[in-house]
Amino acid sequence: MSEATYTCPMHPQVRQDHSGECPICGMTLEPINVHSNDKEEGKSELDDMTRRFWIGVAFSVPVLILSMGRELPLIRNVPAQLSIVIQGGLSTPVVLWAGAPFFSRAWRSLIHRNMNMFTLVALGTGTAYGFSLFTTLFPHLLPDSLRHAGIPPVYFEAAAVITTLVLLGQVLELRARSGTGKAIQALLRLTPNIAHRIQTGVEQDAPIDQILVGDLLRVRPGEKIPVDGRVTEGKTFVDESMITGEPIPVAKETGESVVAGTINGNGSIVMRAEKVGGETLLARIVQMVSEAQRSRAPIQRLADKVSGWFVPAVILLAVSTFAVWMIWGPIPSLGYALVNAVAVLIIACPCALGLATPMSIMVAVGRGAHAGILVKNAESLEALEKVDTLVIDKTGTLTEGKPTVTALHPASGFDEETLLRSAAALESRSEHPLASAIVKAAKERSLSWSEPENFDSITGGGVRGRWEGKEIVVGKPSLLAEKGMNLSETADEAKRLAESGNTVIAVGIDGKVAGLIALNDPIKQTTPEAVQTLNRLGLRLVMMTGDNSQTADRIGKTLGIDEVIGGVLPQGKYDRIVELKKTGKTVVMAGDGINDAPALAAADVGIAMGTGTDVAMHSAGITLIKGDLRGIAQAIALSRATMRNIRQNLLFAFLYNGLGIPIAAGALYPTFGLLLSPMIASAAMSLSSVSVIGNALRLRNLDLDR
Repeated sequence: MSEATYTCPMHPQVRQDHSGECPICGMTLEPINVHSNDKEEGKSELDDMTRRFWIGVAFSVPVLILSMGRELPLIRNVPAQLSIVIQGGLSTPVVLWAGAPFFSRAWRSLIHRNMNMFTLVALGTGTAYGFSLFTTLFPHLLPDSLRHAGIPPVYFEAAAVITTLVLLGQVLELRARSGTGKAIQALLRLTPNIAHRIQTGVEQDAPIDQILVGDLLRVRPGEKIPVDGRVTEGKTFVDESMITGEPIPVAKETGESVVAGTINGNGSIVMRAEKVGGETLLARIVQMVSEAQRSRAPIQRLADKVSGWFVPAVILLAVSTFAVWMIWGPIPSLGYALVNAVAVLIIACPCALGLATPMSIMVAVGRGAHAGILVKNAESLEALEKVDTLVIDKTGTLTEGKPTVTALHPASGFDEETLLRSAAALESRSEHPLASAIVKAAKERSLSWSEPENFDSITGGGVRGRWEGKEIVVGKPSLLAEKGMNLSETADEAKRLAESGNTVIAVGIDGKVAGLIALNDPIKQTTPEAVQTLNRLGLRLVMMTGDNSQTADRIGKTLGIDEVIGGVLPQGKYDRIVELKKTGKTVVMAGDGINDAPALAAADVGIAMGTGTDVAMHSAGITLIKGDLRGIAQAIALSRATMRNIRQNLLFAFLYNGLGIPIAAGALYPTFGLLLSPMIASAAMSLSSVSVIGNALRLRNLDLDR
């Protein structure tokens, strides 16, 4: 296992090889490489803060009661000086031990010149406690004007209660943050620890981390698939709902792919491992979710800019508040000045502002993963809210991506077997869905062939090579025309097949057209509903496909696509997206093939179908595991809800500080005679953070199908 690296959720640029606190904001660093034991590590900090909180409560309550001695009959007769000494003794472990993490983080913030909420907390509680300790130990140094009935002023209860309330806020925040990782932890638990490996005919149990690519594995009924691979023996039904969200088990037989973490049904199968460890789909999902939760949305820059000057401004305001009350405040002016300055420091803590964006992003990414929407980064999630144009590939996006051969039309001098066999020989070297369909059709007719020579794949056109001493070309009719072949004999048939919705492939042998192969890729059952939903969201739909224009137009007309462009090469898709962006459109591109990768990268947001290629998934900002177009509408709904949630959080944080600071400074005192106690300010500060977290957590229950 690789060494752990830790980073800050709010400042991902901070990275180190050990746990600790962020030097910028003071938050606890979280591991980048997610493992199943990370939950225990996070729990230890929560346990520590919880322990400090309850000890703080146990000592703070007596201090608070003693400070109210004149109002409570039971302790009214306790001598004032004795009460002060007891308050000081009880508040000392609260401030200096229970609140020690705040002072430690505040000191680091000063060393790194990145003042944060802990700077303000430490200044507020430290000032209140330090002043109280000074007046208790050296009461004779205070002027009579600062005494009340000869008793020196102390604020031990404020220091202790504030520390305890801030600890409560930290406990609630840690609990909420641990909840955002439940999606990842649930995914991690899907993988079994043991696999049944078959070697030299003997079946033995082996730890999952010792399984290698190529190993044969037995999967018994009811067990989880250990790694990604293909079935080599047996038939079964596999429950893939934890990956795709679809509740109906999928039939699997020899040659079918299976995914780690899915659950085998009532059949026993043997599979060959193809992807293990961090290369499995499940591992990549976990890593993508983890990275996305740490990424920063552009809207976060607003909060960063505000936080950059906010803490120094608050300190300056607290000093000004102290000075104003000292000069113009009522007697005892020092007491009023100190209390109000501490209240300003406490209520102005920018914790809610700092949590506003990252908490929403963390929860939203986890919610998306649960729904089969993998967000690569927060920037894509934010940009998706603004899209107005959706560019869609046809094969594998609108259609099933599993075409079948529907007709063979040999030219004069050729027969169906020669046509199909020669095409299959070359297409057996290609990974294109159409190639797989041709090879499958040939195998169904029990045809066989030898390996071709000089094989060459022509991007967006087809394939060519030498087979059994003949030059073979398989691809679009236009490709054969470019090679100088006469297509007049098959032109009418090609047009007829295309107009009836077929994809037409031409085969050339030794410079002559050998015939046509018609293939049909059915539209997914969910596509019409998805198109209607996307239209309701106000998106303009553009279908671009490398298939012929007649087939593309027919599918576009059937589905009600706004614009259809057929016969497009990969460069053409890229160029068209660039053109759309130049006209001011915000473009999202959805595709699943290698040929879609440039367009996915060029779009404002690229969405890859999880049923497609790895290249497409790496080029896209969002991946839909189900490969279902409805997922685009769900992703847009997730984006819009997330951005709305972030704006709510930011608005609340700004309003809270905008209204709270003047009140804490004493703005209401001249008119209404009201002052804000530092303890109430501390409770309000903690509740503001909890409110932001609670609002962000609402995204966990977001209905993406509304």
